[in-house]
Amino acid sequence: MTIWYTADTHFGHENILSHCKRPFGSVAQMDATLIENMWKVVGPEDDLWILGDFAFGAKAKDPAYLEAIFLQLPGAEKHLIVGNHDLAPTLELPWTSVSQLVELRDGANGPANTLCHYPMITWNHARKGALQLFGHVHNNWKGSNNSVNVGVDVWDFMPVSINDVARRTKTLPKNKHWDDVEPRSR
Repeated sequence: MTIWYTADTHFGHENILSHCKRPFGSVAQMDATLIENMWKVVGPEDDLWILGDFAFGAKAKDPAYLEAIFLQLPGAEKHLIVGNHDLAPTLELPWTSVSQLVELRDGANGPANTLCHYPMITWNHARKGALQLFGHVHNNWKGSNNSVNVGVDVWDFMPVSINDVARRTKTLPKNKHWDDVEPRSR
């Protein structure tokens, strides 16, 4: 079983195409591609974590549309970390869990990483190697060497594994405020 992460899918959101310069000719094409990409990596025994902003716009208020999208998602369990655009009826879908913030151990020996829709400067066990995974900022920022954006806009519209995230941490700079909030003298 693998745990997969993604954020900011914005299913049904017409304006996200221009706002984030998504390379799709229509919302229907975007929605279909996002689902197809999930099926390329998320297996039937895997877990899928969506770190906020599942859907937005007029279609996000249509329970039938949301249910149709939700029922196409792969994986054994589907979890939602609530984002600023996740309201009813998105919250009423049959998610395995709905949370504002979760500490999740991904792997037998790894630390409990923090999942939140919003980027953070520090979190529980940050000085012990725990990563923070977020969305919200779309293609404005990939993150830092220990806090990584898992949004579709910076991962070629694909979900990612913790191994993908760990590889990206090696390419990202240290957060310029890290020493302000986590001084070495503690």
